[in-house]
Amino acid sequence: MVAGSGDLTSPACRPDVPVFTGTDMQLKTDDSFDRRSVMLMLGSVVLFAANTLLIRAVALHTPAASGWVATFFRGSVGLLVVFALFGGGRGLDPKKLFTGRLITIRGIVGALSIVAYYVTVVKLGAGRAVILNLTYPVFGSVIAAIWLKEKLSRSAMSWMLVGFCGLVVFLSKDGQFPRPSGYDFLALAGACGAGWVVVIIRRLRHEEHPATIYASQAFYSLAIAAPTVVKIPTLPASAWLGLVAGAIIVTIAQLIMTRAYQFMSVSRGSSLQMLLPLFTALGGFLFFGEIFHPLEIAGGLLTLLATWRVVASG
Repeated sequence: MVAGSGDLTSPACRPDVPVFTGTDMQLKTDDSFDRRSVMLMLGSVVLFAANTLLIRAVALHTPAASGWVATFFRGSVGLLVVFALFGGGRGLDPKKLFTGRLITIRGIVGALSIVAYYVTVVKLGAGRAVILNLTYPVFGSVIAAIWLKEKLSRSAMSWMLVGFCGLVVFLSKDGQFPRPSGYDFLALAGACGAGWVVVIIRRLRHEEHPATIYASQAFYSLAIAAPTVVKIPTLPASAWLGLVAGAIIVTIAQLIMTRAYQFMSVSRGSSLQMLLPLFTALGGFLFFGEIFHPLEIAGGLLTLLATWRVVASG
């Protein structure tokens, strides 16, 4: 865990710290319910699901489009989008990618978590990789409670665990659970890293622009996956198009999610992210003809109930 300095729970009051104004949501120092932030988080979930479905479709048609290749596209296209939208003094501060301690840690840990996620999607299958990755709300909420002193009630934690149990049932292949492997532990390590990342995002909410926070992840993702560049010329045009489109979608999703985390607690925001498998499953049903058993549907409904309880509390 990284130690911060100063008061971690109150807005920055120094004149050199940027404060978001204008049409932005007013900054909150508590976890009061904010409808716009909830809608932003839900929008990011829909876009993350679209990215997962698109990457799955590309991998089905082009096996050479590995998790490392997807990470490379995600980093390179993400940087281009962020510079196009927020460069030139419109919010992005490239120097912070190298000089900001927490920004750098956010980028490196986030990049490694992305690699772990994409590799396990290929090795374990999308469903199993997603549910293991979605243990990150538990890691993140505990870290936030210790580091940022965020309120974590027993009720919220209990409902988060209930929601996770619902996901286990939903993705269990009608009650059957495969034996764990090394890739399962890699997925859990990635989830722990993702939990740490969302806490860093929350920590930086009053100090850094969302574009700078996300650009750090894009930059270090590109750096870590750079050796795969030799494989890219061999990919067909359809794979290029799918990977670029997926990278643009996930970049927008990351920016929206980062913005939403600036106005809601880690436990509430990450509980909304637990809806990702349900949205992904709906897309699988609509576009890939995937069928779900009654037990799986019941698990999905349990997750919806638990998510609603966490979001509505506070």
